[in-house]
Amino acid sequence: MAEETFSDLGRVEAIAKLYEGTPYKPFQSSWFESEGKCYVTSHARTFIEGIDFDLVYFPLKHLGYKCVTAVTGELYAEFSHPRTMDVRLGISSKLDFKHIKEVWEGIVAAAKEHGYKSVSLDLLPSPNGLTVSISCTGETSLLMAKRRPAAKSMDLICVSDNLGAAYMGFQVLEREKRAFDNSGDVKAQPKLDEYKNLIGAYLKPQINPQIIKLMEEAEIMPSYGYLVNRGLGDAVRRLVRDSGLGAKIYVDKLPFAGKTFELGREMNIDPVSAALNGGEDYRLLFTIPIGKHEKFRHDFQTFDIIGHLAKPEVGAAVVTPDGVELPIKAQGWKNE
Repeated sequence: MAEETFSDLGRVEAIAKLYEGTPYKPFQSSWFESEGKCYVTSHARTFIEGIDFDLVYFPLKHLGYKCVTAVTGELYAEFSHPRTMDVRLGISSKLDFKHIKEVWEGIVAAAKEHGYKSVSLDLLPSPNGLTVSISCTGETSLLMAKRRPAAKSMDLICVSDNLGAAYMGFQVLEREKRAFDNSGDVKAQPKLDEYKNLIGAYLKPQINPQIIKLMEEAEIMPSYGYLVNRGLGDAVRRLVRDSGLGAKIYVDKLPFAGKTFELGREMNIDPVSAALNGGEDYRLLFTIPIGKHEKFRHDFQTFDIIGHLAKPEVGAAVVTPDGVELPIKAQGWKNE
């Protein structure tokens, strides 16, 4: 069977074919009917080839999945259930229908996993490489929103999984790419098996799609929530800014994936610095009332308690194993 191309299909037919076999329908505006009163939230992000991803080593299906995860995580951080998604793909001449179909398969897989009710798609020309733009909406019931407690000093700061793994995996991929470019051997194979878990954390990060439902059922309501997507330091600085309180993060409580410290020694990268300043972990950070400590530890064992809120004068601080408190710095912030 002849391979389908954009020149044969045209934009409208290409979009229609991409929807075949999915639970979504093409050419419909995204909407959802709210059952009772709720808050509607929205988040959007654009991913640009050469800045946010490199197609030399990024599988197209993983790319689509990761882009959805990145935006959906922002909804979960606000305690919202995903509802609708709008997708715009900017396509350059080097990509044809088979390539975009792979990206779309990853998008649909993530959309189904996270329970989106509708997904719209448009295809646009791009002068340079691939661009993925995703906008999502979600809803939080008015009842649950009213139950969110006020943040208090000593409330727990919790994170949903290990930190710094995505940054370390990215460094491995970049290293092997440089080695391939320098070798001149088109048959050379990258050395990836030893650190496949770290690489997977970068290429296909995952968030539990049941997390908000589980917390609602357990009647554990966080006072604040953030997606750790620009390093832990950035998320903690945002928490301090928004809450008006201080925060202490303990280095010896930070969760790390296996092989992180081995790779850190090999590449001369401090794993703690990778956790604080690296990006794209896509972990959820919540502040949980101290009174829910025992229940939270029992019901949500995949989370790690890494610190607590403190008096405002503390600011954002990281505490070393020997008890020294250091100010947390983060990219994009004015560090005084």
